[in-house]
Amino acid sequence: MVAVVLRLKLTLVLNRFRRSVWQTVGFVLAALYALMVVGLVAAGSVGLSFVDADRARDVLVVGGAVAVVGWWLLPLLSFGLDATLDPRRFQLYAIRRRDLVVGLALAGLIGVPGIATLLAALSTSLAWWDAPLALLAGVVGAVVGVAMCAVGSRTLAAVVAPLIEWRRFREIATVLVIVPLVMLGPLLGRQIDRLGELDSWLPRLADVLSWTPFGAPWSLGGDVAEGEWMLAGARLLVSLAAVGLLLVAWDSALARTLVRPPSRGPVARGEGYGWFDRLPATRTGAIAARCLTYWQRDPRYAGSVAFLPFLPIPFLVLGGFEGNTSLLWLAPIIAYTLGFAISADLAYDSTAFWLHLSAGVRGVTDRWGRVLSASVLAVPMIVLFAIGAVWATGEWATLVAVLGASAGVLMVTLGASSVLSARYLYPVQKPGEGVFSQPQGSTTAILVAQTVGVLVVGVLCLPTLAAFIVVLVSGALWATVLTVALGVSTGVAVLIIGVRKGGEIVDRRGPEILQQIDAWA
Repeated sequence: MVAVVLRLKLTLVLNRFRRSVWQTVGFVLAALYALMVVGLVAAGSVGLSFVDADRARDVLVVGGAVAVVGWWLLPLLSFGLDATLDPRRFQLYAIRRRDLVVGLALAGLIGVPGIATLLAALSTSLAWWDAPLALLAGVVGAVVGVAMCAVGSRTLAAVVAPLIEWRRFREIATVLVIVPLVMLGPLLGRQIDRLGELDSWLPRLADVLSWTPFGAPWSLGGDVAEGEWMLAGARLLVSLAAVGLLLVAWDSALARTLVRPPSRGPVARGEGYGWFDRLPATRTGAIAARCLTYWQRDPRYAGSVAFLPFLPIPFLVLGGFEGNTSLLWLAPIIAYTLGFAISADLAYDSTAFWLHLSAGVRGVTDRWGRVLSASVLAVPMIVLFAIGAVWATGEWATLVAVLGASAGVLMVTLGASSVLSARYLYPVQKPGEGVFSQPQGSTTAILVAQTVGVLVVGVLCLPTLAAFIVVLVSGALWATVLTVALGVSTGVAVLIIGVRKGGEIVDRRGPEILQQIDAWA
């Protein structure tokens, strides 16, 4: 049965090549990138063989622990990412849980990330190529470490599966994951200066991690190289015991999953029709109300704005408050982010787009409704961030320029998105899936669409942003007037033209758009 599960997983992976050329291209690019990472790890491991055994061990323990933590956090980052490993798909089949556990654990390694992790882990043993026993211990540690990655990831996925079905938990988890990701860059930037102080903190950190499931497997080679056989045996026991406990926890969680009916969590109840009661009873108002309902309840939309309240953190970490004029760019960045968020609105509608076609909604009406929904969210946030940034920096004279530049960026981005969402469709997460899930074959298409959008918006906003930079540098009044004039005039023109052109595309290609969306459903 384990072989059957593995064969099914491998067949599903290979079948992706038959769906589209883009999926093949995306897989090849991912494989090349993974091969490059494996090569770097192998080269680095060989380089470690020429330094002290203590230093080599410390580096491998910390690096391996980071890899294990990354695998364990994968379920929170990618709920709904790989439905082929969902144990609920096996509920109707008489499969022993032991076989299912082993099969799912091994199947999780089939694919570019799993194979790359396995090869990179095995290559770390090259740090002990000149000591045969240490090399063998390094290989054993790498195998146990990869098992820790795969089993820990699936165990955590099984444990949090009942919570992931609850939409509010997915939204909270998204925020909890995004905040550290937003902070990661600035924190790493602040720690670069401490790289020369490795001797002061790396050994202590490695010593602690080497007694945890995260770092114990990666310490075996170094312990054997130093002749610490007792330590190597103790840490091997820690590693094997951790894998055993994870398997027991996974088996217990799997037992509940296979007999428990699916749940969607608590159902919210309320009176009235929400946004439909607040907006005009017109076709444009109805579309805007429906889109705003998506923004409020759909985790895919929530993920687009969950990180915005934390966006100032990197700017503050790097530059502080006083004299940090980079904060004045927050409002334009928010404007671009929320304006570009509707560039995939039609794809997010999924097959519900048929309602627009059957009701005979004009394309321009559809475009204006989506623009209105994004504006309801964007305008208050832009004003709030603009005032907050000006207050933090004390540059009150730039407030008008910040608002003018932000308004221009917002309208230009909304106009461009109105065309892009109708002309350049690409697969997106299906309704109910998480924001981090990645549809098959969408990587290259998303990259192309977003690159086109960034270039178009950048070119159209260039005059406004150039004038805004002059304001920040010189504070000249004429530059403020020019920024507002260029922002408003360019923004209004691009917004009107973009909505009309996008509406024409929807009117002309409506059935084709629905057919394309239906193929992804």
